[in-house]
Amino acid sequence: MLMTAATPPAPSTPPSTLLLLVRHGETPSTGMVLPGRTPGLHLSDRGRIQAQLVAERLAGLRVDGIYSSPLERTCETAEPTADCTGLVVNENAGLIECDFGAWTGAALAELSALPQWQTVQHTPSAFRFPDGESFAQMQARMVVTLEELRAAHPGGVVVCFSHADPTKAAVAHALGTHLDLFQRIVISPGSVSAISYVDGRAPAVLMVNSTLESLSGLRTS
Repeated sequence: MLMTAATPPAPSTPPSTLLLLVRHGETPSTGMVLPGRTPGLHLSDRGRIQAQLVAERLAGLRVDGIYSSPLERTCETAEPTADCTGLVVNENAGLIECDFGAWTGAALAELSALPQWQTVQHTPSAFRFPDGESFAQMQARMVVTLEELRAAHPGGVVVCFSHADPTKAAVAHALGTHLDLFQRIVISPGSVSAISYVDGRAPAVLMVNSTLESLSGLRTS
């Protein structure tokens, strides 16, 4: 009788955790001022439409958790997704906007005329906002927060509602891009960026600044 060696089983593929990073929708001051963590800033009519579109684009994905920066504009952007999934919005301070310190509420046209603005744009790793947070601190905070959220939902889909600069910094880190180049990444209001995490591997950036197509193809429902 011919004996054959048993075929070893194929190694199992580690489960991936998908984090979707959503920038809040437009507000009445988007593109005009640096609102930072100023309370009381709400979505505009267009921003509310963008928030609803995010929820519609998530159809077909089994979402395991929804997290939001505590600011009103991010929580309002998360509400339609919570309504569609039946999940609650968990506020997470790690997803909050950068602390712009003394620059909070300043007009972007005025800030762009300052000599420090060139550092913000070209050497952000060396910049700290007066009486506020540095870009390096912001990035480190976001990276730790996303690691905690993906560890809390292994193999799941987590939607994180945040802001432009923190999202850009998180995407840059996942790409292995130096912080000084993160300003080259565009994160539009209501956009979705997707990062896949697998234990023991570098993260994979699947999508950046997506505003149109369905997201169901990112994961089998």
